[in-house]
Amino acid sequence: QVQLVESGGGLVQAGGSLTLSCAASERTFSNYAMGWFRQAPGKEREFVAAISRNGTGYADSVKGRFTISRDNAKNTVYLQMNSLKPEDTAVYYCAGRMGFVLLTSTNEYDYWGQGTQVTVSS
Repeated sequence: QVQLVESGGGLVQAGGSLTLSCAASERTFSNYAMGWFRQAPGKEREFVAAISRNGTGYADSVKGRFTISRDNAKNTVYLQMNSLKPEDTAVYYCAGRMGFVLLTSTNEYDYWGQGTQVTVSS
């Protein structure tokens, strides 16, 4: 069972930046496709960004503002968020699945973290 632990959420003003981290317990982390999703109150969980050996992918709403990256030596995936907007407010979740394909749907991932709250004030 792979455990994923997110950190780095918080309260930030519009236009500010935050970096989320997701630490994985899996030693073969480099073999995992990883993703970030978010869920705002009353809304469904939505795709934000993904990374695998095939590259990276982003939701249109965050392209040019968010960057996903990973450090396989630290078993960690990151989400750098710049130019934050109030509509980015949500609980952000890290997800993982063994494999090399870029995954963008919630039902494609096997493992999930507990989530970290990001609140952007106007």
